[in-house]
Amino acid sequence: MPRYTACFKHYFMKFIGIIPARYASSRFPGKPLITIKGKSMIQRVYQQALKCTALSEVYVATDNDLIAQHVETFGNVVMTSPDHVSGTDRCREAISVINKGQYTKDDVVVNIQGDEPFIHPLQIELLLGVFTDRPAQIASLYKRIERSEELFDENTVKVIVNNNNKAIYFSRLPVPFIRDLPRDQWVNNVNYFKHIGMYGYRVTALEHIGSLKQGILEKAESLEQLRWIENGMDIYMRETAMQHIAIDTPEDLKKLRSKVKGPKSKEK
Repeated sequence: MPRYTACFKHYFMKFIGIIPARYASSRFPGKPLITIKGKSMIQRVYQQALKCTALSEVYVATDNDLIAQHVETFGNVVMTSPDHVSGTDRCREAISVINKGQYTKDDVVVNIQGDEPFIHPLQIELLLGVFTDRPAQIASLYKRIERSEELFDENTVKVIVNNNNKAIYFSRLPVPFIRDLPRDQWVNNVNYFKHIGMYGYRVTALEHIGSLKQGILEKAESLEQLRWIENGMDIYMRETAMQHIAIDTPEDLKKLRSKVKGPKSKEK
């Protein structure tokens, strides 16, 4: 039986958690099925998401039979196309498959990263709070950058947020550029922020995203959210102090396992 949460005073709004999970990762094939102290990564993400009581349902969206069969042993799964190039695309198909008339245009789909096995449920609730506070169509999170190494790492996506808590731009380069200071002093003189890649979308916004074509900005930076901004869609941002380790490579897994207590387990 789905769980429901009263998010506005006058009506019920549903939040649906979807965890995109694909097998064919170029840097780490089969990543969702690797084990961390006795549990697969995808199971850990799923169970952490369930702790967010605001979510009415949680699904894993995958294109792989092995992942689907595994998820069926502990939770909900929906099969999606192998041709999707982003988690947003996979979420859009997933919600269309599982909808069956039970979700309205004002309900919210939460795209939960499948490679953060210890994501905190309070971080999910922080994101959902954006939709209870204002009529947002898309929302995401950001965190202050405190180290120069992060600031100049092109794999750390930076974001500029305006005074209305809307994203102005995302980039792999440090923004803004500080003209009159040496680069090693930038992080101590300006508040730089990195993007935490969890999204919430109204069902209608997710459908609209599917009609948008790639633009110059997205192609240049390889960041899908720039397509939304380029087409005039607002992305409301909320600051978080939490940062979780993402597993992108086998080296990341080794580092995480060394920090996690529990019985040893064999890697799949």
